[in-house]
Amino acid sequence: MDSASGISSNSSDWCTSDGVRISVSEENLQPMDHKKRKRMISNRESARRSRLRKQNHVNSLITLSAQLMEDKSQILTGLHMTTQLSQSVEAENAILKAQAAELSQRLRSLHEIAGFMSSGVRGFISVEQPACYMQNRLGS
Repeated sequence: MDSASGISSNSSDWCTSDGVRISVSEENLQPMDHKKRKRMISNRESARRSRLRKQNHVNSLITLSAQLMEDKSQILTGLHMTTQLSQSVEAENAILKAQAAELSQRLRSLHEIAGFMSSGVRGFISVEQPACYMQNRLGS
């Protein structure tokens, strides 16, 4: 012990349960009782564990964020492909509707011609040229 200051230069090292060394000087140990010393060490260990848990939580959130961004990218790619496919199907559907309307009109014309032919009304067609009339009617 230094006689001028009354301070001892000796110190003690304490190890926590996980091997962390805590250095406490002897002059601080003598006035502290054993319970306070244990509480101080326990509080430091608890704070360290809390920091580790917090860091692990942050790391898991970073990992989750990266995974969610990757999932979002894949979903957006799928959405883009689906939108293109939908537009293609809509265009094809419009073409098919137009073709169906044209075929329906042709069918009505054919029914009309068949009706004229079966009813004996041949005012528009000469008896010698029914094939030519049919070709002209179907070709237009």
